[in-house]
Amino acid sequence: MDALVRPVVEPGFAAAALACLFGGVALGTASGLVPGLHANNFALLLAGLAPSAPGDPLLVGVAMLGAGVVHSFLDIVPALALGVPDAATAVAALPGHRLVVAGRGREAVRLSAVGSGVAVALAVPLAVPITFVMVRGYPVVSDHLPLVLSVVVAFLVLTESSKEAAVAGCCAFLASAALGLATLDVDPAAPLDAGGVLAPLFAGLFGAPVLVDALGGEGVPPQADARIAMSRRGLGVSAGGGSLAGAVVGYVPGVSAAIAAVAAMPAVPREESDRGFVVATSGANTANTIFALFALVALGTPRTGVTVAIDRAEVPFALPILLVAAATAAACGFALVLLVGDTYLRVVGNADYTRLSIGVLGLLVTISWLFAGWFGVAIFVVAGALGLVPPRVGARRVHLMGVLIGPLILG
Repeated sequence: MDALVRPVVEPGFAAAALACLFGGVALGTASGLVPGLHANNFALLLAGLAPSAPGDPLLVGVAMLGAGVVHSFLDIVPALALGVPDAATAVAALPGHRLVVAGRGREAVRLSAVGSGVAVALAVPLAVPITFVMVRGYPVVSDHLPLVLSVVVAFLVLTESSKEAAVAGCCAFLASAALGLATLDVDPAAPLDAGGVLAPLFAGLFGAPVLVDALGGEGVPPQADARIAMSRRGLGVSAGGGSLAGAVVGYVPGVSAAIAAVAAMPAVPREESDRGFVVATSGANTANTIFALFALVALGTPRTGVTVAIDRAEVPFALPILLVAAATAAACGFALVLLVGDTYLRVVGNADYTRLSIGVLGLLVTISWLFAGWFGVAIFVVAGALGLVPPRVGARRVHLMGVLIGPLILG
């Protein structure tokens, strides 16, 4: 117990922890606002540097966790302004983009902040009971995961607007599942060791098509007031459903926040679906980041990129310190998404959207190469072509989440 209490009251350690936390906040801000980047990449780079870094490895863990939490608040911003999500915000990207096109981008920013904020608030009372239940029940959930995901996929297909759209959605799911099966297990040579194929996959499936369709367009229109036009009940149900789904999947192997967001979609009120998707996805994303830490402590196995990095760096499980760091980072993330979101939308709205889209496409190609080499560039091109198809055949692009769900069902 003394080993856990001492750092909290020792001024030198507290100052160093704050410095590392704000360093992590800065990294999470950069990864959240730059299309195609993720806090996982920074966390894994820190894990590689940790053995040669002086001082307590707990400080490295504080920085990693701070980056992950802040990223989970801010990654919605480029998805709204540019239509370029990362894996965790892909479900909300198009509904959020529709809100931006309708002039409700400032509201969407605040809906996202509420969703993430509710997830943090629920983490405190739900941490102990959810951990208790999942430690005992997660093998059952894991054993029946293909069935659960199949039900979610069936729900998405059957709720399409027509039979033709349902068939098209099913085809989109199968095509993206095949792409996932062909690429997810590949470990390509790349300039960055902390890379992977998820960045080019999701940039291609969900980011590039929006940018291609926007070429020659007028870009982000003027945005109206920031008032939240969602009912309190819808807001609470969406935030709670997303947060609960993100918390649960934090304990399940192989399941990401993106899957949690898909699983939470049935809880979103249909009459407020676009706003609800933004809220639920943000809640699932942030809850997954926080509860993955509890899963690491309780089960000893990492579930997310950030917790993999914490495990690799051999960060001590000083849970009180790490939770204080997560809560402080969440407060920073909430403030930053409100401060930066409106400005981000305004800057993008004032830019030449054709040039901006071409520039961002070039950035995504570069990131795909850095994270997965030329194989990543090829994935980006193929995924981008596939991502153009669903809207052209009347289906929602959410079916492309089959890139993750399909391999999990078959695996």
